[in-house]
Amino acid sequence: MAPKYGFRYGCLLYLSCLLASLVEPAMGSTRKLSALVKEQPFPMKYHNGALLKGKVTVNLVWYGSFSAIQRSIIIDFLESFNSRTPPSPSVASWWKTTEKYHGGSSAVVVGKQVLDQRYSLGKVLKTSHLTALASKPNFIGSVTILLTAKDVAVDGFCMSRCGTHGWTHSGKARSAYVWVGNSETQCPGQCAWPFHQPMYGPQTPPLVAPNGDVGVDGMVINLATLLANTVTNPFNGGYFQGPPTAPLEAVSACTGVFGSGAYPGYPGRLLVEKSSGASYNAQGVNGRRYLVPAMWDPETSACATLV
Repeated sequence: MAPKYGFRYGCLLYLSCLLASLVEPAMGSTRKLSALVKEQPFPMKYHNGALLKGKVTVNLVWYGSFSAIQRSIIIDFLESFNSRTPPSPSVASWWKTTEKYHGGSSAVVVGKQVLDQRYSLGKVLKTSHLTALASKPNFIGSVTILLTAKDVAVDGFCMSRCGTHGWTHSGKARSAYVWVGNSETQCPGQCAWPFHQPMYGPQTPPLVAPNGDVGVDGMVINLATLLANTVTNPFNGGYFQGPPTAPLEAVSACTGVFGSGAYPGYPGRLLVEKSSGASYNAQGVNGRRYLVPAMWDPETSACATLV
């Protein structure tokens, strides 16, 4: 199997990208401090390539040690995408924005799970290891989600990315994959913001994570980003803005925006659970609450938030 690599989603380190957006508006997003300048629509071009529409099966590879509770947080999140009676605001209504992209809905279905608790390739992984792990189960025609535990170091993790999406191929068959790392102990100020104080910029108090796990709740944000980017731009020919080597995609074009009134360093106005003080903007199955990032809406040409 000859692996093909996709691309990192726009700016993968939230705070560094937010700060960069203040001085480099030519990089794509035209967001400015909302208190000063009204957000303007920006274009996102469809490049006439394949999208992932209809039933989209996602299979998970858990690399390293994850507790049963941690796995349930992420599984519940994925199963919330197509909840038929979602409470409002919901993960399902957030995901419904992908229907506005060419080709209709993308119905996410959780498939198989693989537990690699013995760290088969060690605790220091290169990008080639990611593609090998993603293609190892041979889930042809589906999306493989590779999740690495908090004690696994990955090339570029925390320095230039919190996760990535790409694809592998066997013959003519292509399969998309997503990798997300748990940043709880390595770089929570970068990859789990706003549930941890930022590494750079204004030191605003962190929000309380809705599921009580800074690392996993941060993984949910990055997983949401990458899944939306994957179904709308799986093989480098879908929706994106800018160069294909460093694209701004469906959610990475809205980096750091979670609620209305967001600006660099401030996630926006969110809902707060009274008993725990946890911040969230979407509800899911089994009473779960999550924080999901804004997604670019093709109908309004702007970043859409749930609250």
